[in-house]
Amino acid sequence: MMKDNTRYRGFRRTSRTRAMTLACQTGLVTLLLPLAAGLSAQTPLRWDSTTATDGPLPGDFGSVYSPKATMARVYPGAGLNVRPVATGFDTHEFERLAESLVAGQKVPGLAMAIVQGGRVVSARGYGITDVNQPEVVDAHTVFRLASLSKSFASTTAAMLVADGKLRWDSRVVDFYPSLQFSEPRATMQLTVADVLSHRVGIGSNAFDRDLEGYAEYPTLVQKIAYTPMKCAPGECYAYQNIAYSLIGDVVQGASGRSFDQVVARRLFKPLGMADASYGLEGIAASARWAKPHIRSRAGWTAVMPKPTYYRVAPAAGVNASISDMAQWLLAQGGYRPDVLSGSLLATLHAPLIDTPGETRGSNWRRDRLNSAGYALGWRVFDYVGHRVVYHGGAVQGYRGVVALMPERDLGVAILWNANSAAPSGLLPTILDRAIGVTPQRWIDSEPEPQPEEEGLYAKGLPALPEPPASAGGAEASVSNATPK
Repeated sequence: MMKDNTRYRGFRRTSRTRAMTLACQTGLVTLLLPLAAGLSAQTPLRWDSTTATDGPLPGDFGSVYSPKATMARVYPGAGLNVRPVATGFDTHEFERLAESLVAGQKVPGLAMAIVQGGRVVSARGYGITDVNQPEVVDAHTVFRLASLSKSFASTTAAMLVADGKLRWDSRVVDFYPSLQFSEPRATMQLTVADVLSHRVGIGSNAFDRDLEGYAEYPTLVQKIAYTPMKCAPGECYAYQNIAYSLIGDVVQGASGRSFDQVVARRLFKPLGMADASYGLEGIAASARWAKPHIRSRAGWTAVMPKPTYYRVAPAAGVNASISDMAQWLLAQGGYRPDVLSGSLLATLHAPLIDTPGETRGSNWRRDRLNSAGYALGWRVFDYVGHRVVYHGGAVQGYRGVVALMPERDLGVAILWNANSAAPSGLLPTILDRAIGVTPQRWIDSEPEPQPEEEGLYAKGLPALPEPPASAGGAEASVSNATPK
């Protein structure tokens, strides 16, 4: 299996071999088998699909995801069979739990969507938008998504790959010519797939501290040149926000349009995500939006959203309502093949690297997760033998989680406007009910999430390197270069 601590040795490009090994060991490479027919312009990620075997997946996965029926099981939106949710799965129970969270002042406001069997079975708001000027949270109240934004960026890139305008192995430097690593060969090696799977090669959450200090994105990209390499690109995992946002420059270069315009045109509009937007201006212009809240001695205090993480839009720039997120869940579950094909989704949801650290931290992770990996803008968990496609997000005063359990044709999104971990316990409660496991009191037992869990910068990092005074900075954050 891949190791998180793989070191950068001689810049040997061994990621293809490593990924082939991982794919064969887990059987997840079978997810890519439909690509040849569905995406003729697609190029392999890090392995050759001919290496796929019919062996079972770890744990109970083999009984759920046999290679001969991968697409049938993973994308029920195509009209194929899935297992029903377990007896006792009661949407009203989850709605009551959400109501109890706001009634108990665990959070000021919350919104939750549950989709199952291709239907939106619940999409409601709870609580208030602002403790100072309260309005009721409803299905169209807009929240900041933070790192839930990453799946929108990866999906947009995948659509350009399907169009033949981009390749998974396209070099990022061809779209951002001023990009430099401390090791020159790494500069030429970094690919689109590496960026979207957090296999850039530098340390975790690089420059997030600087971003929170209001540094500009081009300046932070410039700092990559003076950062020690942890490994060669493609060889190890380290969560990123600034480096991840290079995909915005790639999308603009490949499409000829700004990143946010492409996402709006290719995803927001066709999926009917009418409340969705990008940036601080986008959320401020919303008809109704939830203010962020932080805990004070007097209780919850409303604050204004910080602009910092909006500056890295592909990583953390989306605003959306729970009505929007219900449509996003349906699309990611395979129910909008007119927008997102099953083969495209199979690629996005196929893990590329192990992330064992994700099995620790919160109580439900330690108790329920057997393994974890990162795909393209999504985490993939073995949740007591059941595959879960997941991502969490957090910035000051906002948190959220999104998850899909393909086996049960289930999707869940939960957004809230406070620095509280309590609502995150709703997710494992719902997943437990779906598979027939007696839930624990996850809501009452959840500690504050660790920074890595939800995409915040890692506190306590050493001081970051400053470029020499003579170093030339990037003049712009984008380039119109075409791939070579």
